[in-house]
Amino acid sequence: MKLVRYGRPGHEHPGIVAPDGTVRDLTGIVPDIAGDALRPEALAELAALDLNRLPTVAAGTRIGACVGHVGKFLCIGLNYADHAAESGMEVPKEPVVFMKATSSICGPNDGIVIPKDSEKTDWEVELGIVIGREARYVSKADALDYVAGYCVINDLSERAFQLEGTGQWVKGKSADTFGPIGPWLVTKDEVPDPQNLKMWLEVDGHRYQDGSTKTMVYGVAHLVSYLSKFMSLQPGDIISTGTPPGVGLGQKPPVYLKPGQVVKLGIEGLGTQTQNVTAYSA
Repeated sequence: MKLVRYGRPGHEHPGIVAPDGTVRDLTGIVPDIAGDALRPEALAELAALDLNRLPTVAAGTRIGACVGHVGKFLCIGLNYADHAAESGMEVPKEPVVFMKATSSICGPNDGIVIPKDSEKTDWEVELGIVIGREARYVSKADALDYVAGYCVINDLSERAFQLEGTGQWVKGKSADTFGPIGPWLVTKDEVPDPQNLKMWLEVDGHRYQDGSTKTMVYGVAHLVSYLSKFMSLQPGDIISTGTPPGVGLGQKPPVYLKPGQVVKLGIEGLGTQTQNVTAYSA
């Protein structure tokens, strides 16, 4: 299944993509694409629905973040060896973990707002993992049983905020609009091998990132198992798994986003995002 949320920001409704590509309304069937609605039993009930009997959402309706009420927005840094190299950093001996503020989450096409005083806003196409069951001390062998599905994430970063000064990554990762998620939550049955998905990102038509999840240092199962040792993972939590090479920081000289540019990105089978870049204005 491809699950979506549509409507005005902060007032999204749950939906599902029908085989004909239209979005069908799930209002009254589930309260949201969030929390308990992502548990295996709830997803099985949605899979059994006759989508032809559901109302069709008008074409062109805004698509929001594909998961609502996210409790934890966890991220993994330097999880592609070639990206670590372009960043001038070593491949970590274990996953590098940080968080983004959940207030950074927005729809896949909502646009990127460059923060006030920013000169180094950067892009990162990433595979997102959406948790579907409470996970606590799970083994790597069982880890995928706790995954509801996957999505596209642009892990936007302000490199000066992230790496200069006190060097706290969360500061450079958490600005409003820095977490576009979606367009869809694609359930794991449609993604037989999350470690073999092509991924790409373009700015104004120039392809900067062109990689694959097969070059991850630590794969999906490893990450879910690893994180569950340090905190419980709840249905609706999101893990952003790292980015392949081609970020702005790694260009020679570095290249960063400017107002007026257009960012497009996608992952095989998980959909695409398009974001217009604007400057912050009070």
